[in-house]
Amino acid sequence: MDALLMCGGRGTRLDRGEKPLFEVSGDPMVDRVLAALERSRADRVHAVTSPHVPETAAHLGGRVDRIEAAGEGYVTDLAEALGAVDEPVLTVVADLPLLSAEVVDRTLAAHVGGSLTVCVPTALKEALGVSADSTRKRDGRRLSPTGLNVVGDDERVRVSHDARLAVNVNRPADADVAEVLADGP
Repeated sequence: MDALLMCGGRGTRLDRGEKPLFEVSGDPMVDRVLAALERSRADRVHAVTSPHVPETAAHLGGRVDRIEAAGEGYVTDLAEALGAVDEPVLTVVADLPLLSAEVVDRTLAAHVGGSLTVCVPTALKEALGVSADSTRKRDGRRLSPTGLNVVGDDERVRVSHDARLAVNVNRPADADVAEVLADGP
């Protein structure tokens, strides 16, 4: 299965330049996520950029196939990118700097058809002190999407308690938590 690395957003909440290039533990987030994807069982990685991230596009250079989207928002950019690849496809956001190949491979193994949305309990994000911008209720629990998904037909939800998936860097406080967790105990 191919992977779409979504890295074309404006990143205005972080307010630190191009969000994919924000460094966690000395490495740009986009490099950390790309490395996890390259070490995983994903077949091919396509980076989805936009006019909002020219430095990110230049940084990626020829290291990865690039799909240029209009930059009109995540959903619109994703829809554009889906037109360039076959489904199902793994999607992952560039602001998930603690992602590992192991987590990607577990997600690929859990996919049994259709779409798969990977969520963490919102309580885990709260316990870590990171923002939970989007939540949903499922089976009486509050869940937060992680930014790691498989796009296909019918949707399934997979709940993970892996803290690495709970840390999306959207705000400076999130970056502080990512830095601590990236350096290990």
